[in-house]
Amino acid sequence: MNHKAESVKIKQLPLLDAGHMALDEAAIEAARHSLDDGAVTPHSAPWRKDILKLLNDSLATELVCVLRYKRHHFTAAGLASPKIAEEFLVHANEESAHADRLAKRIVQLGGEPDFSPDSLSQRSHAEYDDSTDLKSMIKANLIAERVAIESYSQMITLVGEKDITTRRLFEDILSDEQEHAEELSTWLAED
Repeated sequence: MNHKAESVKIKQLPLLDAGHMALDEAAIEAARHSLDDGAVTPHSAPWRKDILKLLNDSLATELVCVLRYKRHHFTAAGLASPKIAEEFLVHANEESAHADRLAKRIVQLGGEPDFSPDSLSQRSHAEYDDSTDLKSMIKANLIAERVAIESYSQMITLVGEKDITTRRLFEDILSDEQEHAEELSTWLAED
């Protein structure tokens, strides 16, 4: 029974060979011959569907954020609104860039990015907002950024070592969302 347990342990740790680090040559060979899988290698395949769902839900979130920030950009009014409205546009463009990166990663994993307007708000972690006063706009955007920060933080933990490229993408986007939240929080405190 111990011999069987040891063989299972060795299979779970393919990078270890007699106590030393070594590459899994069988996985490398499989990557050479699985061109139909695109960027997906056998290492990431078991989690592919779950990761694609996380990516597509994140894509929906970013697209809803683009729409919310754009609406706020065009409808902001008041003494402080010109400067803040321009920043709303900057945020919208950054969220759009996030969406593009997420869609590209979905395709790299052999999936299809879901841009369907019919399901965006249902799949999004953040909400759309049609506030008309500047303070409410800032607050709605801050709430959405806080939701995005929490969502990306959880996704980073979930993905972990299962797909390092996707995890790094989530980490990059998380950093931007934290900057947005800090800026929005500062504007709210100034009021």
